[in-house]
Amino acid sequence: MDLSKSKSLFDRAKQFIPGGVNSPVRAFRAVGGNPVFIRRAKGAYLYDEDGNEYVDLINSWGPMILGHAHPIIEEAIKEALVNSPSFGAPTFREVEMAELICSILPSVEKVRMVNSGTEATMSAIRVARGFTGKDKFIKIEGCYHGHGDSFLIAAGSGALTFGSPDSPGVTSGTAKDTLIAPFNNLQAIEEIIARNENEIAAIILEPVVGNMGTVIPQSGYLHGLRKLCDRHSIILIFDEVMTGFRLSLGGAQELYGVKPDMTTLGKIIGGGLPVGAYGGRKEIMESISPVGPIYQAGTLSGNPLAMAAGLAMLTYLKQNPDVYQQLNSQTTKLVTGIKQQYEEQGFNYTINQVGSMFTLFFTDQPVFDFESAKTADTTRFASYFQGMLHEGIYLAPSQFEAMFISTAINDSIIDRILQASKKVLKNVIVSV
Repeated sequence: MDLSKSKSLFDRAKQFIPGGVNSPVRAFRAVGGNPVFIRRAKGAYLYDEDGNEYVDLINSWGPMILGHAHPIIEEAIKEALVNSPSFGAPTFREVEMAELICSILPSVEKVRMVNSGTEATMSAIRVARGFTGKDKFIKIEGCYHGHGDSFLIAAGSGALTFGSPDSPGVTSGTAKDTLIAPFNNLQAIEEIIARNENEIAAIILEPVVGNMGTVIPQSGYLHGLRKLCDRHSIILIFDEVMTGFRLSLGGAQELYGVKPDMTTLGKIIGGGLPVGAYGGRKEIMESISPVGPIYQAGTLSGNPLAMAAGLAMLTYLKQNPDVYQQLNSQTTKLVTGIKQQYEEQGFNYTINQVGSMFTLFFTDQPVFDFESAKTADTTRFASYFQGMLHEGIYLAPSQFEAMFISTAINDSIIDRILQASKKVLKNVIVSV
């Protein structure tokens, strides 16, 4: 496989861009080799600068639920573009998008558009603090909510201690208000609340985690969080930037029947364009300026191109609910096939799947939180990744990321993926 143009571009990029990439995971450091520079994409396929074709199992980290360059998305963007890509002023599409989101998500009575998932989560925490008058919040270990200072906190000597900064530039003052608890552990949450009675504004988590790999909430966990938040007047925030409109039309909250107080959204509501949103109960959202005292603003918020693409995407999904059955069926078919290959090769690895999200964990342990995810063999995953890339299958370049299926993945493409996986497992993994 010729990757000479990608290598040349990466060498040039490193001279002017930190690490040669604009988001760290793209550097391929977790899997070795140099990143592939993508030139174009269509349907289920990516095409790099050297002309190589790949089946895409990332789909821009989730939003390309209908595949790349889908006609309805392209047409919506073209229609909006002729009227200028930005105004910095209100547009009718913002109103229609807000109405559509609120009609789909019962937990969202009002919504504010922003430009990224990071903006959405940062804003949601600020609003929760301002609304409750409390400073602290609980973050679940292994959940990623963007690169806001408050979220770049790792656990200290135990799950019940104060967090410590996990990145230079994050102050200890910021860290002290962030409390860390493991995923799927209600007892840890109860103990943190007891130690910080009447000081906790919010609990924020990915209801289905995608950022330590796909990790599934155990039975009763999300409902238990809802009860604890009700009991202690804590705002429950679901970060559905990945899961919103992907796991079901109503996201993870619909799938598991749990209604958060606030929800953060992104990715799919822009049809692949940069976008984010946060919303929730009316009384919480009306504490935001210009109605209330909590400030948040953005020149490009509600950008007409992003709103047009997102409206086309969400309208299609709402009108075609069979999309989710198709996505789930195809993902299950792929996951089942890979599991069978594991068994044939004598491996006992773990695959976590929820709907059209899944992760191959190279560990024989069940993966249900951050600590269990870290038992995965990252060297074997890197070998598998490189083997699959050589076979034209583009996986997430990290053991600790989710992969996503699009509606463009048909049976013949699944057969191609499985044939590649069988070859790689036989010829690459066993030699590590």
